[in-house]
Amino acid sequence: MAAFSESEPIDSDTLQRLTKMLWGNNVKEDVFDRWSQGFIFSEDEPTALAQLEGGPCAIIVPVQAYILKNIFFSDHPKVELSNLSKEECCNYLYKALVEILLSVNSSTYYIVTLSEPHSNQDGGSNTTCQGNSENRETGERDFKRRKIDRETFHTRLRFLRCESENEMKRAVTSLLPVFQQKYGLLLYMYSILLSRGIDQIRNEVGDNDEPLIDGVHGHGSQSLINLLITGRALSNVFDNEKDVCGLILRGIQQQSVVGFLTLLEHMRYCEVGWYLKNPCVPIWVLGSETHLTVLFAKDRGLVENNSPIKNAQQIFATFDPEGNGFIQTSQLGDVMEALNLFCDKEYVDIMKGKLDGESLGIITSSSFLGEFYAEELNNASTPQKFEIQHYNGLARSCHNKKIKYVKGTAELPNEIELQIVTDTSPIKLCLQTKWPSIELRWQGDFIPSLN
Repeated sequence: MAAFSESEPIDSDTLQRLTKMLWGNNVKEDVFDRWSQGFIFSEDEPTALAQLEGGPCAIIVPVQAYILKNIFFSDHPKVELSNLSKEECCNYLYKALVEILLSVNSSTYYIVTLSEPHSNQDGGSNTTCQGNSENRETGERDFKRRKIDRETFHTRLRFLRCESENEMKRAVTSLLPVFQQKYGLLLYMYSILLSRGIDQIRNEVGDNDEPLIDGVHGHGSQSLINLLITGRALSNVFDNEKDVCGLILRGIQQQSVVGFLTLLEHMRYCEVGWYLKNPCVPIWVLGSETHLTVLFAKDRGLVENNSPIKNAQQIFATFDPEGNGFIQTSQLGDVMEALNLFCDKEYVDIMKGKLDGESLGIITSSSFLGEFYAEELNNASTPQKFEIQHYNGLARSCHNKKIKYVKGTAELPNEIELQIVTDTSPIKLCLQTKWPSIELRWQGDFIPSLN
């Protein structure tokens, strides 16, 4: 079996471009410090990653989502989370890190480490697969000791060049304990960025003045979140492309493995498309204004495969770029032609009269789909009641400050009855962007926090 190459230093020009793209020109030292942790598991929930400070959820949470994906939706899924061994949890972490690296679709992978990676002078904690529980319980204190400054950290970066998927997997296996130590999260993030390519990421982000991490507040950008979720550093969350006054904006191009929902859509700051709302598995990264968490379920009926009706929704949306939920009646023939529906002029005129019976000059999405895709609408198989769980990696945001999954039950009533609204929690408002009628009941009456 061929070994991967010796580690190499990152040349100064590449390093300068990399750090500027990630941090910008005016990053605060405490922001770098908050991102300086490893992938460590909660002592109270063996498969849940712990986030020590605010900021690095843009990396930790997508990795957590992929850990859950590999636990529940692999060839040999697990039923329960609580009885997994430490070694099994580390193996799921390895699988998540590898799967995200594979998603960047690189011909060459660059796995980043520090020189003298096993030296304790860098503040490396023993919170690895081989670490003991005493160190894990005091992980927050241990991870703040013996820090090195940002400049020293970057001068000591090295990388392993992997020319194949197998080489990359061996490198990740070798460095998994390093990724679990202090700075491990940063090393993995740099591996993702170099493997995707600086120029490619810059092209996808679009705004070269916006760093991937806010240098003042430390929050990861949507581009960074999308890179971890989809393998592409696009800054938008809608489907496909939008033409806004001649400016082409690029969105998500295909169904993602894990999904994304955000409270910002409820606030009408953005539009999350079908691809992110309907991932391959029922696991969603949830976004608030400042933080990321995860909602997950085991019922595959909650997500939909791409289908004729979904294709129709997407085509209809291209004729409704502002997301109003309707098109001009004059556009009906073009929409029907784009969907390969029978579009003889006389027939189109008949449909115009039927779908715009009051001659308002518009045709709504619901009436269009109800006319041409009624059978699929009637055969929708989304469960009306299902179990859900929520993850938040910040201990201070969790019940009793213990990082544990919060279990709950969701219901989707067929009709939204007029009632006094008592639950306006951010998590419900966020989930309503996918399931407008959703009702939630949480175990122990503790409503999970999105922050």
